[in-house]
Amino acid sequence: MTKLIVTADIHGRYSSWLTMKNILQPYDQLAIAGDLFDTKYGNFSNTDFQPESIKNDLVTFKHHFYYVYGNCDTPSFSPGFDTAMEFTVFNKKFFLSHGHLAYTYSEDTDIIIQGHTHLCSLEKKNDHIFMNPGSITCPRNDIYTYGMIDSTSANIIELKTGNKLISIKF
Repeated sequence: MTKLIVTADIHGRYSSWLTMKNILQPYDQLAIAGDLFDTKYGNFSNTDFQPESIKNDLVTFKHHFYYVYGNCDTPSFSPGFDTAMEFTVFNKKFFLSHGHLAYTYSEDTDIIIQGHTHLCSLEKKNDHIFMNPGSITCPRNDIYTYGMIDSTSANIIELKTGNKLISIKF
């Protein structure tokens, strides 16, 4: 694996989903911190709102991915996932949730990823790194961002320029 790309809050927008797919290189993995489909409140009159197309793409998706439900996702639309999960990549233990529910994570967790706010953030507190990738669909600060983690650092990337806005070395 080369890197872990991190996103959240796509809200069923097919163009945003295609953008994320295009960012991925052949050996990358993807972490989605909720609200991928937005089948609870979605804007069904918007032609770009295509949660069914995203769901169909996941059937043949070639990258390993981690996904948790957000507050706008209806679990019955895409069963088999949960609201939180742990996984290990780059010998780092990750905790992934959307951020709308309170969770506790174990002390040996290295990186906590949450979405929900549509605002990017990346900070280190004690021995933990906290990441919110922001949103490439509808950021609340008009800065379209996603996260990128490799074996040496965690980063927030601005979608339009590809520039690292925030970076934390391990």
